[in-house]
Amino acid sequence: MKYTKDHEWVRVEGDVAVVGISKHAADQLGDVVFVETPEAGKTVGKGDGFAVVESVKAASDVYAPVSGEVIEGNAALAGAPETVNADPEGEGWFAKIRIKDASQLDALMDQAAYDEYLTSL
Repeated sequence: MKYTKDHEWVRVEGDVAVVGISKHAADQLGDVVFVETPEAGKTVGKGDGFAVVESVKAASDVYAPVSGEVIEGNAALAGAPETVNADPEGEGWFAKIRIKDASQLDALMDQAAYDEYLTSL
């Protein structure tokens, strides 16, 4: 998995990026009460807000770590937003994006670099 400084994660499966928020982000948000995921077919650019997550503490945009076309939003989160807290880096994924430019992945952090980044916050 790769991570952004905005605490999104990416798991690459072929030419598709599965995207969610990190465990750190989910812990910082507290209890997630609402998630809005993108519709399939939406085109996103790297850094664009493409989803929303709301908790008892705050509402936050989720940013696309890569450019591409959304091929699936995780509709299950609408009825079970707490999944983001229970399994943020697994079943709590937000969207699957068909990657337009795989070189954008090179700018993301691996687990060790992300862990190091977290210690600097």
